[in-house]
Amino acid sequence: MQLSLIPQLKHTKSDNFFLLAGPCAIEGEEMAMRIAEKVVAITDELKIPYVFKGSFKKANRSRIDSFTGIGDEKALKILRKVSETFKVPTITDIHTTQDALMAAEYVDVLQIPAFLVRQTDLVVAAAKTGKVVNLKKGQFMSPESMKHAVTKVTDSGNEKAWITDRGTMFGYQDMVVDFRGIPTMKQYAPVVLDVTHSLQQPNQSSGVTGGRPALIGTMARAGIAAGVDGLFMETHFDPANAKSDGANMLDLSLLQKLLTDLVAIRKTINSL
Repeated sequence: MQLSLIPQLKHTKSDNFFLLAGPCAIEGEEMAMRIAEKVVAITDELKIPYVFKGSFKKANRSRIDSFTGIGDEKALKILRKVSETFKVPTITDIHTTQDALMAAEYVDVLQIPAFLVRQTDLVVAAAKTGKVVNLKKGQFMSPESMKHAVTKVTDSGNEKAWITDRGTMFGYQDMVVDFRGIPTMKQYAPVVLDVTHSLQQPNQSSGVTGGRPALIGTMARAGIAAGVDGLFMETHFDPANAKSDGANMLDLSLLQKLLTDLVAIRKTINSL
């Protein structure tokens, strides 16, 4: 599943799903370290392979006055400190070819945002760094079309690609996950379900994206039952005051119970 190719990734032989989790954006060192410490403790206990996630900057925002970051290099150095302190790999999203080269110096996985996954230059630049490339499925794309995004990575000499489904937009202000796409995309690469972004409610009149966090558990359980290889979720100890995507984040205090349930579901499925 290409997990063993990531430095520092633990528990790869546990036959468990892997987890990409952390805050939406790096707001500062203290918050990143606090979240990482908690998630690492939980995933070590449950033997879940874990990658810490955090955006070093937010380029796709509804309003010009929305939080975009604390500075590129400052945020990337925090991601590296998380990795070195807790011995876990890290992932961040990129938006330009220059971002790919810069971020590759600090993190283990480069993520292509859903709105940009058809940008060939960006995908190729990420692939050529040699890092794992996590391709977010565009809200406007079919599962079958993600084959071509993966091919751009492999044709660039990099076999380390993942696909992350973050829902499809069928209306103006809601996302829907079609679980029929999971087995389709697993033909092309390991598949991750982005539990929290798939519950977003974008394009609100306020210019601030809404969400349905009460359904995070439902969505995660459905994803494990559908056979996803990994889960992606944004979590924060104070979602109401998070500077980005607070409306659809999982409260960090709820993470251990949810992951415990998901591990049990995964074990049951593996035994069938």
